[in-house]
Amino acid sequence: MNNIFNLHNGEEDKQKVLANVKSNTSFNGSNLWILACAILVASVGLNVNSTAVVIGAMLISPLMGPIVGAGFALGMFDFHLLRRSLKNLLLATVVGLVVSFLYFYLSPYKEAHSEIIARTAPNIYDVLIAFFGGLVGVIAVTRVEKGNPIPGVAIATALMPPLCTAGYGLATGNFAYFGGALFLYTINCVFICIATYVIVKFLNYPAVELVDKKKSNKIRIWISVIIALMIVPSIFFAYRFIDQQNYEIKVKNFLSKEFEEKGNTIVYKKTTYSSNPKKIELAFLSRKFSAVQIKEVNEKLKAYKIENTRVIIRQDSAFLANATTKNAASNEVEDQSKAIISELTNEVKKYTFKTENIFPEAQSIIPELNTISVAKQEIFNKSDSTKIIPVAFYESTKALTTDQEKILQNWLKVKLKIDTIEVYKRN
Repeated sequence: MNNIFNLHNGEEDKQKVLANVKSNTSFNGSNLWILACAILVASVGLNVNSTAVVIGAMLISPLMGPIVGAGFALGMFDFHLLRRSLKNLLLATVVGLVVSFLYFYLSPYKEAHSEIIARTAPNIYDVLIAFFGGLVGVIAVTRVEKGNPIPGVAIATALMPPLCTAGYGLATGNFAYFGGALFLYTINCVFICIATYVIVKFLNYPAVELVDKKKSNKIRIWISVIIALMIVPSIFFAYRFIDQQNYEIKVKNFLSKEFEEKGNTIVYKKTTYSSNPKKIELAFLSRKFSAVQIKEVNEKLKAYKIENTRVIIRQDSAFLANATTKNAASNEVEDQSKAIISELTNEVKKYTFKTENIFPEAQSIIPELNTISVAKQEIFNKSDSTKIIPVAFYESTKALTTDQEKILQNWLKVKLKIDTIEVYKRN
């Protein structure tokens, strides 16, 4: 059992690991160009709200190098490597902020999509992801067989997107986004570094410098202080995140029970959780509310345990016209999408059959069969008219007799529920 969980099994030579770690801490030449390009790709992905592009940028980002280097330096008391790693991490951070700032400053499209907003409110879950993702990454670095974890760690720990989001916050003057994204980036850096420190200590990497117990304890105290500074705000943000999710569920239940189930169409809804009191702004397609009715709606909030909240019902004609137009446009797009999908589905059905278990059943009748395929073939002629004929092609170990082909043809008619089908041997 001890061998199963023994991290020393499959461990790479420590000197080779250290040489690899040290080579990845520097940002110069190609590394710096790769970083700048990765930042630009991530910024474009955030700008157009493309998850795939953002993931691609994470995979090509070299940001993990100096963070892992700092973790090794702390674990081995290699203060020269620590200074070098922190210097290069600072350089990478500045380059990332400058490139993303310039991109978003010059970009004509500055709307904050979900990919950006998701990186502005870090919490304790991000701490857990960074720490355990960092553990996986460092364990992989110390193996002879590196395996597949490295790309997954790059995606999970997500260093690039929050750095680009911080650049977005600077470019748009949204310092709440800048602060939140930079805090998330710091969390990821710190806890990947701490995860590295833990693994380096566990694997007994030798100390580079002799450090007395007093200095060693001082380093541990500083690490504990940094962890506390990261975790305490993260727990607070996690509490707010969970509270907001519960609040949104209560609001959704309130709107469903009080309005939608009673036939009232809501054309506009906006919930402002951060204001005091919180706000629920609504606009309806046709229903009008008097001041007394609006007061009654607000009083009903208590029954749904929605506290410190005010319902605002927008009834001005210009706003309703705009909201109704947007809602109709959204419904029209949805209806068009459904119509296109239905049309394509019907088009596919014109040329295909339900062929479940067709080969094993056909082979049980004609054992010589190797393959069989069936389809509806569109036939064109000189009169510009078309007709669709069911056709079957087969391959066999030896040529089928006329009687066998006839048996196969009759069986296919019954199986596919059709009146006619042509059967041919594939050459």
